[in-house]
Amino acid sequence: MTIDALRPAATRILDPLAISIARRGISPNSLSIASLGFAVLAGICFYFSVETPLFALAALLFVGLNSSLDALDGAVARYMRTDSRKGDFLDHVIDRYSDVFIICGMFFGGHVQWQIGTITIILVLLVSYLGTQAQALGIGRFYGGIMGRADRLVVILLASIAYVIHSEMVLGYSMIGWGIIIIAIGSHITTIQRMGSIWKLL
Repeated sequence: MTIDALRPAATRILDPLAISIARRGISPNSLSIASLGFAVLAGICFYFSVETPLFALAALLFVGLNSSLDALDGAVARYMRTDSRKGDFLDHVIDRYSDVFIICGMFFGGHVQWQIGTITIILVLLVSYLGTQAQALGIGRFYGGIMGRADRLVVILLASIAYVIHSEMVLGYSMIGWGIIIIAIGSHITTIQRMGSIWKLL
Protein backbone atom coordinates (compact mmCIF):
# COMPACT_ATOMS: atom_id res chain seq x y z
CA MET A 1 0.00 0.00 0.00
CA THR A 2 2.87 2.31 0.84
CA ILE A 3 2.37 5.92 -0.23
CA ASP A 4 6.15 6.42 -0.19
CA ALA A 5 6.20 4.84 -3.65
CA LEU A 6 4.53 8.04 -4.88
CA ARG A 7 7.46 10.23 -3.79
CA PRO A 8 8.70 10.89 -7.37
CA ALA A 9 5.26 12.13 -8.45
CA ALA A 10 4.91 14.24 -5.30
CA THR A 11 8.34 15.76 -5.93
CA ARG A 12 7.30 16.94 -9.39
CA ILE A 13 4.26 18.63 -7.88
CA LEU A 14 6.07 20.21 -4.92
CA ASP A 15 9.18 21.43 -6.73
CA PRO A 16 7.58 24.56 -8.29
CA LEU A 17 6.15 25.54 -4.89
CA ALA A 18 9.50 24.88 -3.22
CA ILE A 19 11.25 27.12 -5.75
CA SER A 20 8.74 29.91 -5.07
CA ILE A 21 9.27 29.60 -1.30
CA ALA A 22 13.06 29.54 -1.67
CA ARG A 23 13.01 32.69 -3.79
CA ARG A 24 11.18 34.46 -0.98
CA GLY A 25 14.09 33.65 1.32
CA ILE A 26 12.14 31.34 3.65
CA SER A 27 14.57 28.85 5.17
CA PRO A 28 13.95 25.07 5.24
CA ASN A 29 14.40 25.05 9.02
CA SER A 30 11.62 27.63 9.36
CA LEU A 31 9.32 25.29 7.43
CA SER A 32 10.31 22.37 9.67
CA ILE A 33 9.59 24.34 12.84
CA ALA A 34 6.27 25.58 11.42
CA SER A 35 5.31 21.97 10.62
CA LEU A 36 5.89 21.08 14.28
CA GLY A 37 3.59 23.94 15.34
CA PHE A 38 0.83 22.55 13.13
CA ALA A 39 1.38 19.06 14.61
CA VAL A 40 0.91 20.49 18.12
CA LEU A 41 -2.31 22.20 17.03
CA ALA A 42 -3.49 18.97 15.40
CA GLY A 43 -2.86 17.04 18.63
CA ILE A 44 -4.80 19.61 20.67
CA CYS A 45 -7.74 19.48 18.25
CA PHE A 46 -7.77 15.68 18.29
CA TYR A 47 -7.84 15.80 22.08
CA PHE A 48 -10.98 17.94 22.09
CA SER A 49 -12.61 16.14 19.16
CA VAL A 50 -13.96 13.40 21.45
CA GLU A 51 -16.49 15.84 22.89
CA THR A 52 -16.82 17.99 19.75
CA PRO A 53 -16.33 16.01 16.51
CA LEU A 54 -15.96 19.21 14.46
CA PHE A 55 -12.56 19.69 16.11
CA ALA A 56 -11.48 16.74 13.95
CA LEU A 57 -11.94 18.97 10.90
CA ALA A 58 -9.49 21.49 12.31
CA ALA A 59 -7.12 18.63 13.18
CA LEU A 60 -7.49 17.41 9.60
CA LEU A 61 -6.40 20.82 8.29
CA PHE A 62 -3.41 21.00 10.66
CA VAL A 63 -2.26 17.48 9.80
CA GLY A 64 -2.41 18.41 6.13
CA LEU A 65 -0.34 21.55 6.74
CA ASN A 66 2.14 19.57 8.84
CA SER A 67 2.68 16.96 6.13
CA SER A 68 2.87 19.57 3.36
CA LEU A 69 5.55 21.62 5.12
CA ASP A 70 7.41 18.45 6.04
CA ALA A 71 7.54 17.53 2.36
CA LEU A 72 8.54 21.03 1.30
CA ASP A 73 11.43 21.66 3.68
CA GLY A 74 13.71 19.14 2.01
CA ALA A 75 12.82 20.37 -1.49
CA VAL A 76 13.52 23.97 -0.48
CA ALA A 77 16.86 22.97 1.05
CA ARG A 78 17.89 21.21 -2.16
CA TYR A 79 16.93 24.19 -4.29
CA MET A 80 18.74 26.66 -2.01
CA ARG A 81 21.68 24.20 -1.78
CA THR A 82 21.57 24.45 1.99
CA ASP A 83 20.78 20.78 2.65
CA SER A 84 23.07 19.55 5.40
CA ARG A 85 23.39 16.93 8.09
CA LYS A 86 22.12 19.45 10.64
CA GLY A 87 19.02 20.08 8.57
CA ASP A 88 18.46 16.36 8.09
CA PHE A 89 18.87 15.79 11.84
CA LEU A 90 16.42 18.58 12.69
CA ASP A 91 13.91 17.25 10.17
CA HIS A 92 13.98 13.74 11.68
CA VAL A 93 13.66 15.05 15.24
CA ILE A 94 10.70 17.26 14.33
CA ASP A 95 9.04 14.39 12.44
CA ARG A 96 9.18 12.22 15.53
CA TYR A 97 7.85 14.99 17.77
CA SER A 98 5.07 15.55 15.24
CA ASP A 99 4.15 11.86 15.35
CA VAL A 100 4.03 12.00 19.14
CA PHE A 101 1.88 15.14 19.33
CA ILE A 102 -0.62 13.97 16.70
CA ILE A 103 -1.06 10.38 17.87
CA CYS A 104 -0.95 11.19 21.58
CA GLY A 105 -3.60 13.85 21.05
CA MET A 106 -5.80 11.19 19.47
CA PHE A 107 -5.61 8.71 22.33
CA PHE A 108 -5.22 11.12 25.27
CA GLY A 109 -8.61 12.49 24.31
CA GLY A 110 -10.17 9.06 24.70
CA HIS A 111 -10.65 7.67 21.20
CA VAL A 112 -9.00 4.46 22.43
CA GLN A 113 -7.64 3.22 25.75
CA TRP A 114 -4.27 4.66 26.70
CA GLN A 115 -2.74 1.16 26.59
CA ILE A 116 -3.53 0.83 22.88
CA GLY A 117 -2.33 4.38 22.25
CA THR A 118 0.95 3.73 24.07
CA ILE A 119 1.60 0.58 22.06
CA THR A 120 0.82 2.47 18.86
CA ILE A 121 3.23 5.34 19.49
CA ILE A 122 5.99 2.90 20.51
CA LEU A 123 5.53 0.93 17.27
CA VAL A 124 5.45 4.13 15.19
CA LEU A 125 8.73 5.29 16.73
CA LEU A 126 10.24 1.83 16.25
CA VAL A 127 9.36 1.89 12.54
CA SER A 128 11.10 5.25 12.17
CA TYR A 129 14.08 4.07 14.22
CA LEU A 130 14.64 1.11 11.90
CA GLY A 131 14.60 3.43 8.89
CA THR A 132 17.29 5.69 10.34
CA GLN A 133 19.26 2.78 11.78
CA ALA A 134 19.62 1.41 8.27
CA GLN A 135 21.04 4.79 7.28
CA ALA A 136 23.46 4.69 10.21
CA LEU A 137 24.67 1.25 9.08
CA GLY A 138 25.47 2.61 5.62
CA ILE A 139 22.52 1.03 3.81
CA GLY A 140 20.77 4.34 3.25
CA ARG A 141 17.45 5.67 4.54
CA PHE A 142 15.01 2.76 4.43
CA TYR A 143 11.33 3.40 3.64
CA GLY A 144 10.07 -0.15 3.10
CA GLY A 145 6.95 -1.67 4.65
CA ILE A 146 3.21 -1.14 4.44
CA MET A 147 2.97 1.68 7.01
CA GLY A 148 5.48 4.46 6.50
CA ARG A 149 4.90 8.02 7.73
CA ALA A 150 2.99 9.02 4.62
CA ASP A 151 0.73 5.99 5.02
CA ARG A 152 0.05 6.87 8.66
CA LEU A 153 -0.95 10.39 7.67
CA VAL A 154 -3.36 9.03 5.04
CA VAL A 155 -4.95 6.72 7.63
CA ILE A 156 -5.27 9.66 10.06
CA LEU A 157 -6.84 11.87 7.40
CA LEU A 158 -9.33 9.20 6.33
CA ALA A 159 -10.18 8.31 9.93
CA SER A 160 -10.78 11.99 10.74
CA ILE A 161 -13.12 12.44 7.78
CA ALA A 162 -14.98 9.25 8.70
CA TYR A 163 -15.29 10.45 12.31
CA VAL A 164 -16.80 13.79 11.27
CA ILE A 165 -19.31 11.96 9.08
CA HIS A 166 -20.07 9.27 11.67
CA SER A 167 -19.11 10.25 15.21
CA GLU A 168 -20.86 7.31 16.89
CA MET A 169 -18.86 4.45 18.37
CA VAL A 170 -18.37 1.33 16.24
CA LEU A 171 -17.67 -1.81 18.29
CA GLY A 172 -16.51 0.34 21.20
CA TYR A 173 -14.25 2.75 19.31
CA SER A 174 -14.67 5.92 17.31
CA MET A 175 -13.51 6.00 13.70
CA ILE A 176 -10.39 7.83 14.88
CA GLY A 177 -9.88 5.08 17.44
CA TRP A 178 -10.05 2.48 14.67
CA GLY A 179 -7.53 4.58 12.76
CA ILE A 180 -5.13 4.28 15.70
CA ILE A 181 -5.65 0.51 15.80
CA ILE A 182 -4.97 0.23 12.06
CA ILE A 183 -1.78 2.27 12.50
CA ALA A 184 -0.68 -0.01 15.36
CA ILE A 185 -1.23 -3.19 13.34
CA GLY A 186 0.35 -1.72 10.20
CA SER A 187 3.34 -0.41 12.15
CA HIS A 188 3.90 -3.82 13.77
CA ILE A 189 3.88 -5.49 10.34
CA THR A 190 6.19 -2.78 8.98
CA THR A 191 8.63 -3.31 11.85
CA ILE A 192 8.90 -6.99 10.96
CA GLN A 193 9.23 -6.19 7.25
CA ARG A 194 11.99 -3.65 7.82
CA MET A 195 13.88 -5.92 10.20
CA GLY A 196 13.84 -8.72 7.65
CA SER A 197 14.82 -6.49 4.72
CA ILE A 198 17.64 -4.75 6.57
CA TRP A 199 18.96 -8.06 7.89
CA LYS A 200 19.16 -9.42 4.33
CA LEU A 201 20.94 -6.29 3.11
CA LEU A 202 23.50 -6.63 5.91
